[in-house]
Amino acid sequence: MSSWIRACGLDDIEQEGARRFDHQGRTYAIFRSPDDEVFCTDGLCTHEAVHLADGLVMDYEVECPKHAGAFDYRTGAAKRLPPCVNLRIYPARVEAGSVLVAIS
Repeated sequence: MSSWIRACGLDDIEQEGARRFDHQGRTYAIFRSPDDEVFCTDGLCTHEAVHLADGLVMDYEVECPKHAGAFDYRTGAAKRLPPCVNLRIYPARVEAGSVLVAIS
């Protein structure tokens, strides 16, 4: 069962930006798209466990800061090698200026 958890304020994330969110021993990445939508993925690259929130975010992709692999943060799909394993994604929404994520 999933419960909605406040990850941060919407204003804490720049447009086309990311923010790290740690909860119960796990790391997530929260992304804000060019259209002000929010998305949540696992926070570590599937290739070498580097924090994706430290990577370059452009359009709907995040580039891993270590080896320049890329993921579509809307779907979690690995888009550019070296990562070949997709990220898990989690529901996210904005409510009263807060970014909420549903983590099961």
